[in-house]
Amino acid sequence: MHGILHEPHEGEAFNTTNEETDMDGRNPRSTTRRSLLIAASTLALGSRLALAEDKYPSRPIDVIVPWGPGGGADQLARLTAKIVEPELKTSLPVVNVPGATGATGMAKLLTDQADGYAMAVYIADTNALLAGPSPRWKIDDITPIAIMMQCPSFLFVAEDGRIQDWAQFEKEARAKPKTLKVATLGFGSVDDMTLTYLASKGIQVVEVPYSKPSERYVSVIGGHVDALYEQAGDTRQFILNKQIRPIIIFAKSRLPAFPDVPSSTELGYDITLPQFRSFVVKAGTPADRVKVLSDTLARAAATDEYKKFLKDQYADPHSFIPADKAGAFMQQQLADMKAAQAAAKAG
Repeated sequence: MHGILHEPHEGEAFNTTNEETDMDGRNPRSTTRRSLLIAASTLALGSRLALAEDKYPSRPIDVIVPWGPGGGADQLARLTAKIVEPELKTSLPVVNVPGATGATGMAKLLTDQADGYAMAVYIADTNALLAGPSPRWKIDDITPIAIMMQCPSFLFVAEDGRIQDWAQFEKEARAKPKTLKVATLGFGSVDDMTLTYLASKGIQVVEVPYSKPSERYVSVIGGHVDALYEQAGDTRQFILNKQIRPIIIFAKSRLPAFPDVPSSTELGYDITLPQFRSFVVKAGTPADRVKVLSDTLARAAATDEYKKFLKDQYADPHSFIPADKAGAFMQQQLADMKAAQAAAKAG
């Protein structure tokens, strides 16, 4: 009967409120209170999670390298991750996604969320794809975090190979068009643009693309190609071991480290297209997170460890460009590439 006081069972309190129960024996008011408590707890948990997420970064940041392990882009990613992980207090796992002159790795970046938890190494060769007839993305689809490296490119030959210098290479390429083979990163790259320009000046070679850096580097040593288009830092060990040597640098002047190697400009070839390596995120990434990453990379670039890395890579010691200026730099590089293409077509 309702309203009758009864002895409570073990663990049960006296019910002196004469509250009604439903057909299942539940008290509607108690159920409502429980629901409100659950809702309040859920809201509090959501607020704590939101605060944790606002404390960026709160989880690992993937570093996508659109090339295979061992190359210059991979070296940059791994060294930078090592330097900045203690400051960001999270891990930066490196994910190698090679293929299509960097396009495969970029596709992975652009399908991820624009939340700052994925960034990619973006280099001049990938930027060059935007100068092609049907690029898969636009430069507005990415947001630069920082330019980390700027360095010139060379043509290398085997130390004990048949070709000894640029004069011999040039003479043979003119006399026997498309007989000399040159290893490159891939079609549509800066390598490809430079060789296309040279072809327009009568120096026609056969381009042999290698997507894997390790295979590209040793191709000239093994005699599979006659020359290699590459940066000196990436092939440093082979230079120091006297397995390869440069015969031309694509720059406005000679590099002090290689004083006997002529520059393209002094030889009358108006083609430089320096290699750059940077970090980018997907466009739409919150500005405050872009700033966190760019500021962190600026401090990394100022460390003695990173400065030594640039020196070993024969790179410009003043390579670093922050996020707010990196976009204009990339746009200018793209304009220079398109100008080089126009010059090649004009002959």
